[in-house]
Amino acid sequence: MHEYDDAVLACFLKKQRQLFPEDVAETPEEAEAFLEDCMAVVVSSVREVSEYFEEAGIDTEGADEEELLGTEEVFDIGDGRYLIVEG
Repeated sequence: MHEYDDAVLACFLKKQRQLFPEDVAETPEEAEAFLEDCMAVVVSSVREVSEYFEEAGIDTEGADEEELLGTEEVFDIGDGRYLIVEG
């Protein structure tokens, strides 16, 4: 079971429409349940974002930081961490 802190939940609630056409959660509790169901991951750096995609079989060779962080699945939490949600 994953645990998502307040910053992660607030980020997802605020930015969820970058990945989904409509809100999938309205409260922090709904956001946490949704993220757990999706097995969303919180990583601590751009390098870890790249490693996550590589482990998932997505070729990131040659992708720069802007391209990696610009994918709709990656949410910048704002404190140096990133939330990755597969839609």
